[in-house]
Amino acid sequence: MSDLRPARGADVRTETEIRRSRFIALVRRADGEDEARALVTEARATFPDARHHCSAFIVDVDGANRVERSSDDGEPAGTAGMPMLEVLRGSGLTNVVAVVVRYFGGIKLGTGGLVRAYSEAVQGALAVTPRVRAEALGLWTVDVGHADAGRLEAELHARGVGITDVGYSAAGVRFTLAAADGDQLAGTLAALTSGAATPVAAGTAVVEHPVP
Repeated sequence: MSDLRPARGADVRTETEIRRSRFIALVRRADGEDEARALVTEARATFPDARHHCSAFIVDVDGANRVERSSDDGEPAGTAGMPMLEVLRGSGLTNVVAVVVRYFGGIKLGTGGLVRAYSEAVQGALAVTPRVRAEALGLWTVDVGHADAGRLEAELHARGVGITDVGYSAAGVRFTLAAADGDQLAGTLAALTSGAATPVAAGTAVVEHPVP
């Protein structure tokens, strides 16, 4: 599994004006429907005097089907929420929510104009949204003595091996490592420890990498 998502904690806000109407686009990471709907609630509270708070989101939940929702929030049917959702789909992102707040400027945009305006508002926000790639990797633990732990940790970092946890005890140090290939990891550890350290499978984890 490898998915492209907005980076956690990145709250994106952009604004455009089209024929005197203000379109404020908000984009955020959402790892569940509740988180997605929370941004809509926040937008209504932050911009209570706006006429429309249109939204769209895509959320993947482990063990469940993908959830996609959109809302026109009073705009003519199909002119806001669905165009926003189409932009999210086209971006390749998942676990993402977008809200576009509109302050009506007194000039009607027409059906086509609204579709373009809401689509472009989301596109503009996505253009500055930091992304991460989420990858499901295997987890392994390896135990070493205190005397070897510092050197081994440095060597693993130098080779790009992900260290998700380091535990210390009187007996020694236990590293929890994330890797896509267990056999390759075993070979790396054997080379670094002269065969003394053997990885033990410990499940899987989702690791996120920033996307340039």
